[in-house]
Amino acid sequence: MPAMPTPLPALSDVEEAFDFLDDWEDRYRYIMDLGAKLPPLADEDRVEQNLVHGCQSAVWVAMHGDGVNIRLTADSESLLVKGLAAIVVIALDGKTPEALIAFDLDALFARLRLHEHLSPTRSNGLHGMVQQVRARACLLAQ
Repeated sequence: MPAMPTPLPALSDVEEAFDFLDDWEDRYRYIMDLGAKLPPLADEDRVEQNLVHGCQSAVWVAMHGDGVNIRLTADSESLLVKGLAAIVVIALDGKTPEALIAFDLDALFARLRLHEHLSPTRSNGLHGMVQQVRARACLLAQ
């Protein structure tokens, strides 16, 4: 019998972990652990529409809506990028399109000091991921 996936933590738990971990090597490991907790991305979600362009590693972010709330899933070939995608999923999953658009991810990334400790290409990829999710949420909000 396969093991049940470990649920993703709440955003407040992620922020608390970042406050607790002093060393960026430990934070990178934590980010990768978050990525390992993402549920598997369905094969039908590995399509061009869900591929985030501008990332150094392939990353997919799938968005599904039930008319009210948005469900996000993500995956990447890179453990670190998958972990960064997990932070985006944790922050935005289950929100309405309007709440997703209004959520200040830049402030979250600043609190976590991510951009200070990511390479420029990883930072650009994270920015591309956020832009894509927001653009698709705008379409759902109409």
